[in-house]
Amino acid sequence: MRRFASPRSNLASRCLLTLALLVLAPAAAEARKARPEQALVKAIHHSLPAATATVFADAGPEPLLDDIFAAIEQDRLDQALQHVELLIKAYPNFRLAYLIKGDLLLARARPLTTFGQGGAAAEDKVADLREEAIVRLKGYRGKPPVDYVPRYLLQMLPEQEYAVVVDTRKSRLYLYRNDQGTPRFVADYYISQGKLGADKAREGDRRTPIGVYHVTANLPRQKLGDFYGSGAFPLNYPNQWDKWQGRNGHGIWLHGTPSDTFSRPPRASDGCVVLTNQDLDKLAKNIQIGLTPVIISNSIEWLSLDDWQNERQALRNVMEQWRQDWESRDIERYARHYSKKFRAGEQNHAAWIEQKRRVNAGKSWIKVGADHISMFRNPGREDYVVVTFDQDYRSNNLNDQMRKRQYWIKEDGQWKILAEGAA
Repeated sequence: MRRFASPRSNLASRCLLTLALLVLAPAAAEARKARPEQALVKAIHHSLPAATATVFADAGPEPLLDDIFAAIEQDRLDQALQHVELLIKAYPNFRLAYLIKGDLLLARARPLTTFGQGGAAAEDKVADLREEAIVRLKGYRGKPPVDYVPRYLLQMLPEQEYAVVVDTRKSRLYLYRNDQGTPRFVADYYISQGKLGADKAREGDRRTPIGVYHVTANLPRQKLGDFYGSGAFPLNYPNQWDKWQGRNGHGIWLHGTPSDTFSRPPRASDGCVVLTNQDLDKLAKNIQIGLTPVIISNSIEWLSLDDWQNERQALRNVMEQWRQDWESRDIERYARHYSKKFRAGEQNHAAWIEQKRRVNAGKSWIKVGADHISMFRNPGREDYVVVTFDQDYRSNNLNDQMRKRQYWIKEDGQWKILAEGAA
C-alpha cells in the first residue's frame, strides 16, 4: 500500500482532521452533555465487561466508522484507509465507506476543502452521506446509560417479549427485552425516516408518524419487490388516537433496503422506518405479530429506573383508585376520574354521568377486576397514556368480561380518562 508522504501528507492530514472534527464535533458535544465521563473516550468493544457491554453497539459499521474518524483525528491516515477497506469488505454496498475512501485517496495528491471531494456523487448525495456519518457516530458515541429506559414503556404484558422504540431525530431504533416487567436494552440500529421528517398528518406528506403502534403482519421478501429488501412489518397507522386527531394515510412499515443498497440516508423514505437488511433480519427474530409495541418518537425521553418505576406506580395507583371508586357506587367519586371532554358514543360527559347515575340506582353491589395491564405513554405533543387491560365486571344484575382500552390524559396535573372502549 502506498503511504501518505510528507510534507504533502501534513496538508492532507490537516484537511482530513478538519473533516473529522466537522463530523464528530456535534456527536462529541452531545456526548459531553449526556455523559461527561465518556465524551471523548473511544469504546474498546471486545474488552468491555459484560455488565456494560450494551453501552456501545458491537455490530454494524459504527465501530469501524468510529475507528476511521478517530484515526483521521490522530493523523493516522494509512490506518484510516486500512479500516475503510475492512468496512467495504464487510459491507460492499456501503456508499458512505466509498466516499470516505475517495477522500483519503485524493488527500494523497492534494488538500481537501470539503467532505466528499474525492467522489463523483452529486452535492445533494454527498450531503445525505455526510448526515448519515454524523447520525451514525452520534448514535454510537452518545448512547444513554444502561440504567436508563425510554419513558414510554411503562408496563408491558408478560407475553410481550420485546419492544421497539424509534428516535427519529437520532435516526436510531432501540430494541428492549421485557425482563419481568422491566425494559432491558438489547440492541440499537441506524434507521431512515420520512424525507420530510416526522409528525405525519396526512396521506402523501412523506413524514413518519409519531405515536404508539404495534406490528400487524410479517411480509416476507417473496411477497415484495426488491425495493423493500429482506421483508416488511406493517404498523397499525393510523391508530385510534391518530383518527381522532384527523390524521390519515396508510402503508407505514418497518422494512429493509434494495439489494444494491446497504443503507439509505437518514431522511429518504415516504414515511416508513427503513433498516439495513442485516439489521432487519436481526430485529425480525424478536418481533411478535400483533404484540410487539413500536413507539416512534421525535426525541426519546429517558428516565432512570427509579424515576420510571415511580411514574409507573403513580399511574397504577390512579387506576386502582378508579377501580375502587367504581365499586363504591358513589357516582361523584367515580366521575372525577373522567375528563370533561370525555364522550361515550354520541353522549357528552354530562349525559354520560346521568346515565351512569340511573344505572347505579339499580345496583346493590359492584365488583370490578382489572388484570393483564399494559401501559404505554405517547411520545408526541399530546401527553396521554394508552392503558389496555382485562376487565371483569360483576354486579347484582350484570356480569361482563371484556378487553378494555383507556386513554388517560393530564388535566390540571391530574390523570383523567379521555376515552375508553373495547380493545
